[in-house]
Amino acid sequence: MNPIVPVLFLGVLAFGFAAFSIVAGSLSGPKRYNRVKLDAYECGIDPTPQPIGGGRFPVKYYLTAMLFILFDIEIVFLYPWAVAFDQLAIFGLIEMLLFIVTLGVAFAYVWRRGGLEWD
Repeated sequence: MNPIVPVLFLGVLAFGFAAFSIVAGSLSGPKRYNRVKLDAYECGIDPTPQPIGGGRFPVKYYLTAMLFILFDIEIVFLYPWAVAFDQLAIFGLIEMLLFIVTLGVAFAYVWRRGGLEWD
C-alpha cells in the first residue's frame, strides 16, 4: 500500500466532517433573526463606541504574548530531548542545561524588570 493513502484518507475524512458540520448547523439552527440577536453580546451593557483608530492595546499585552510564545518554544524543544535522552547521553544533558540556563537568565531579567506583572 502506498504510504500517502492514509494521509489522503485522513484529509478526506476531515473535509467531510467539516462540510457535514457546516451543513448540519445551517439546516438545524434557528432562522429567526432580529436586531437584538445580531448585536454583539456585551453582558447586558451597551457597547461603548470605539475610537477612530480602533483603540490601542498596551505594549505589555504584546510583551506578554511574546513571552508566552518563548516559553512554549522551550517546551517544544524539551519534548524531543526527553524522548531521545538515552541516545544523547551526557552531551545532550549538558546542551539542555545550557539551553535552560539561557532561558532562565532571560526569565529572571524579565521578572526583575516587571514584565510578568499585569497592571
